[in-house]
Amino acid sequence: MSQKEEVSLEISKDGPYIVKNVAILRNSKGNSLETQPVMALCRCVSSKNKPFCDGSHLEIAFKDEMN
Repeated sequence: MSQKEEVSLEISKDGPYIVKNVAILRNSKGNSLETQPVMALCRCVSSKNKPFCDGSHLEIAFKDEMN
């Protein structure tokens, strides 16, 4: 029997959320999205591939003073 990996979330400095080992991911409409073992999720709200990060935070110089 394999041991399940623990779900984790890391906040990248001025970048996306890095989530690991998420089994189920849904968009804002409740639709299931394909998951990967490691995913970068947008938090700058400028990604054209929401909820996934497409690097837009670099183009808009996204800054989060708290993280």
